[in-house]
Amino acid sequence: MTSEPQLQELVPGVFAWIQPDGTWWINNAGAVHSGGEVVLVDTCATARRTRLFLDALDAATGGAPIRLAVNTHLHGDHVYGNALLPDETVIVAHERTRQGILQDFILANTPPAWSPTPEWGVDAVRAPTVSFRDEITLHAGGKPVVVRHPGYAAHTVGDAVAWLPEDGVLFTGDLVFHQVTPMIAMGSLDGALRSLDWLAGYEPSVVVPGHGPVVPGTAFAEVLDAHRRYYEFVARTAETGRDQGWTPLEAATHADLGEFADLPDAERLVLNLHRAYADADGVEINIAAALGDAIAYNGGPLSCAV
Repeated sequence: MTSEPQLQELVPGVFAWIQPDGTWWINNAGAVHSGGEVVLVDTCATARRTRLFLDALDAATGGAPIRLAVNTHLHGDHVYGNALLPDETVIVAHERTRQGILQDFILANTPPAWSPTPEWGVDAVRAPTVSFRDEITLHAGGKPVVVRHPGYAAHTVGDAVAWLPEDGVLFTGDLVFHQVTPMIAMGSLDGALRSLDWLAGYEPSVVVPGHGPVVPGTAFAEVLDAHRRYYEFVARTAETGRDQGWTPLEAATHADLGEFADLPDAERLVLNLHRAYADADGVEINIAAALGDAIAYNGGPLSCAV
């Protein structure tokens, strides 16, 4: 896989912005161009990366205006670039994603978890101004873009997919990490498992994951199965750890990653175990403590190349 971001045209007028290698803060995004206008799906973590995306899209669409933009969830790698969109672009997201973006605490005071500290190039978050609860249909010209929430927390509390029924293209946001360790620290382990069956119901011809390479529809079932095995591994590790009286960090240290050992960002296991423990105890997760344990597991700051 090339190390340079690429704008890939999946079907006429439907683009994926793929950023290798899909690790911390290096996300995918996309766009739908039809009828002389664009619906955007996510932005990027930094101004530099977002400008690369928008410039490539501008060249591919002949400068078509971005009328609408969707944020698939609240994390900064998918939304900080909102600040670079034209003032007239209307940004849409699930209501809990909008709330989460307004409450963002990382941009202004980035924790020392990542090294080097990202150069955001953005001074403040720009939140969506249109929100939905279950589903909303947007249009690029006459082409529908169906944006749906699964109905429960999974990767985060406000995940959304963007589905193009006419083309069979599915933008999953971070409900899918392809060839990268999944993360559910701000969502739900049970919901992440449930979301796999929900995603399988789309039967897409091509899938754009939140991180990692594009997935052909023929390979989607196996990608979802790999997620299931990983989430079940997290669940077993959490159960063992709680039975032994171990902390999430201790449970992760004792665990054998097995088939997941070669995936980037293995330290996310610690964050996911913090989520599993919090869910089992019925308490809020302590994200600061979880990040601290992830650093300890990693043996230093988390890799970041934005």
